[in-house]
Amino acid sequence: MLKINYRETGELIPYVNNSRTHSEQQVQQVASSIKEFGFTNPILIDEQDSIIAGHGRLLAAQKLKLGEVPTITLEGLTEAQRKAYVIADNQLALNADWDIDALKIEVSRLTELEFNLDVLGFDDDMLKSLTDTFEPNFDPATEEEQGQLDELDPKWIDCPHCGKEFDMRGVE
Repeated sequence: MLKINYRETGELIPYVNNSRTHSEQQVQQVASSIKEFGFTNPILIDEQDSIIAGHGRLLAAQKLKLGEVPTITLEGLTEAQRKAYVIADNQLALNADWDIDALKIEVSRLTELEFNLDVLGFDDDMLKSLTDTFEPNFDPATEEEQGQLDELDPKWIDCPHCGKEFDMRGVE
């Protein structure tokens, strides 16, 4: 069972070969998130107080002058497992994608609620693309734009379920 322990920031030892870097801007974003939501994601450490995951959170905590941070000690990892987890913890999150339509809905609702979108961590261009409203054009199209609607062009249709082709000539 995982147990959260609060540790002094000065007791924690950053992993010397941590290959993940944290810009000042990103540390500020993490600090803003901690201020808004609290320290909701504990720093993962080994039995010798070396950080396995959470280097950016420690930097943000130091920026906020927090004396203590929540930690979880991962016990029994081999040296190879510790090294691999340092990398995997950072990379696995990067392998995910966004459902942009669902994200736009959520961001739109946050805007309606007058929530500070800067806390989400997106850059200005991405926030703009998420908050730009799309106005569909429902004006009728000309015959030239939409083609002859009273004539069905002879063509083959692929069934999306079974993949078979069907001759649609003569189907009205």
